[in-house]
Amino acid sequence: MYLYTDFDQQLINERVAQFRDQTERYLAGKLTEDEYRPLRLQNGLYVQRYAPMLRIAVPYGLMNSKQLRKVAELAQEFDRGYAHVSTRQNIQFNWPALENVPDMLQELATVQMHAIQTSGNCIRNTTTDQYAGVVAGEIADPRPTCELIRQWSTFHPEFAFLPRKFKIAVSALEEVDRAATSFHDIGVYLTRNEAGELGYKIKVGGGLGRTPIIGSMIREWLPREDLIAYLEAVLRVYNLHGRRDNKYKARIKILVKALTPAVFAEKVEAEFAETIKTLKVDADTLKKMDEEFTPFTYQDYADEDFTAQFAEHPKFKQWFNINTNAHKVAGYRIVTISLKRAGVAPGDMTTEEMNLIADLADKYTFGELRTTHEQNISLVDVPQKDLFELWQILEKNNLARAHIGFITDIICCPGGDFCSLANAKSIPISEAISRRFDDLDTIYNLGKIDLNISGCMNACGHHHVGNIGILGVDKKGAEFYQISLGGNADHDASLGDILGPSFSAEVIPDIVDEILNTYLDLRNEGEEFIETYRRVGIQPFKERAYA
Repeated sequence: MYLYTDFDQQLINERVAQFRDQTERYLAGKLTEDEYRPLRLQNGLYVQRYAPMLRIAVPYGLMNSKQLRKVAELAQEFDRGYAHVSTRQNIQFNWPALENVPDMLQELATVQMHAIQTSGNCIRNTTTDQYAGVVAGEIADPRPTCELIRQWSTFHPEFAFLPRKFKIAVSALEEVDRAATSFHDIGVYLTRNEAGELGYKIKVGGGLGRTPIIGSMIREWLPREDLIAYLEAVLRVYNLHGRRDNKYKARIKILVKALTPAVFAEKVEAEFAETIKTLKVDADTLKKMDEEFTPFTYQDYADEDFTAQFAEHPKFKQWFNINTNAHKVAGYRIVTISLKRAGVAPGDMTTEEMNLIADLADKYTFGELRTTHEQNISLVDVPQKDLFELWQILEKNNLARAHIGFITDIICCPGGDFCSLANAKSIPISEAISRRFDDLDTIYNLGKIDLNISGCMNACGHHHVGNIGILGVDKKGAEFYQISLGGNADHDASLGDILGPSFSAEVIPDIVDEILNTYLDLRNEGEEFIETYRRVGIQPFKERAYA
C-alpha cells in the first residue's frame, strides 16, 4: 500500500489550510457562490438536495483499518452515523455541515486521506479490480499502474479545469473486468508483448450519462515506460478540442465520436511524439511503484476441508461459495462483505459496522480492506482456517447475506433522497426489489444478474450496463422508471436496450418479476440472464411486460 512521503503530507496539510480560509471567507460573505463553487469542488464538496455531500478519495479502492476507523469517527461526530461507498470506490458523507468540512478534512489528513479531485472537471479517482494483486490470472498487479496515474494526475496544473470530469480505469485480467473499464474516458489494459514485456492497450471515449458509449481501442501496444506520456497526449488533445460551450457535449466520448476514433488516435500520436521527449518514466520510478505493493508475508497454510462445517451449517456453505473467491496463495481466500441489506441504502455502513470491519481487517487480514465498484467491502487476505469464525461474526451483525453477484446485490445511486440532480428516488426502488426477492433459493435459481438503478440520466448507478437497468425519469412532476435490458460492463461490454415506456414506482417490482419469469421460461440449461437475452432479444420481454 502506498504511504505518504513528508512531501505528500505537507501538500495535503497546506491544501486543508487553504480550503479552511476559503470556506471561512465564503461564510463571512467575502466570496460569492460563483467564486466558492470551483474551490469547494476541488475539495470534494457538493451541494445536494438537503445538505452538502463530501466525497473522500479512496485511491483504487485500497484502505487500511486506521483510515476506516477515522471515517467512522467523522461519521459519528460530523454526520448522521454512517458513510456511503460509491461506484468509484470512494466514500461519501451525505450530511456534513459546511462549516465543519475543513475540520473533517484536517482529521482525514492525519490518516493520509483527502477529498482532492473527487469532483470538478479534473481527473478523478483511478479505479481497478477490487481483488487486484491477490487474484490468480493477472497479467500483472494493476495497483502500481494506478498509483503512477494517481501521482501524475493529482494537482496536474494543465488538467485542473478540463471541459468535463475525466475518469480512468485499469484492467489486468483477460477473463473478467470488475472495473467497467470499457466505460471510462480512458481504459488502460495491462498486456504483454511476444517478448514478455509489460505494457498496455488503451481505449478512449467510453462513458455513460446521457450519451452512453463503449470505449474505442486506439493503441494495441504501449510500453510501460511510455504510459504517462501517452495519457498526457490524450488529455492534451481533449483539453484543446473538447467542447466547452455545452456541458452535455463536453465529455471526451463526444469528441472521439465526432472526430472518429481513427482521427482522434492520429491527433494523440502527433502529441505523443512531443510528450515522449520529456515524460518517459524511468526504470527506478517503475521499480519504486512496484515496491509499494510487494506481497505480504503469507503463512504456509494448506487449503481447508470444510465438509463437516458445510454439512452442519448450510448458510456458511452458501456464504463460502458466493461471497468468497479464490486467492492466488494456497490457504487464503478473498471475502466480500455485502453492504446490501433490507432497510439499508445500498453501499451504506454505520459507524458501528465500519469499526467492526476495521477490527476484522486487523484480526483476520493484514489490516487492509477494499471498497468495490459494486458498493461492497472486501477483505482479500483471509486465512481459510479463520473463515468459519469470520462468517459467524458477520452473520451476527447482518453482514453475511450470501448474494454477491445476484439480483439483490444492487448498484444504486443516492437518487432523489439526496441528489439535487435526480429526477426520481432510487433507494426505495432498490428496497422494494430487495424485499420482493428476499428468498435466497429464488435468487440462486435466477443465477448471476446485475441490476443497476440510477435516479437520472447522469447514470451514477450505471443503469446502462446493468443486465437489468432502471432509470428514474420525470413525467409532468411525477416519478416514473424506464427499464433497459442487456447491459454488461465486462470485457464483452454492451449497452442496455430500452424496454419501452416507463412505469410507475409501485409496479416496478411486478415488472422486474415478469422480466425474470420470461427469462426462466426461455433460458437454456446453464444460461445466465445476459446469455438468454442476447440469444432471444428484447421482444419476448417487451410482450410480457406490457401485456
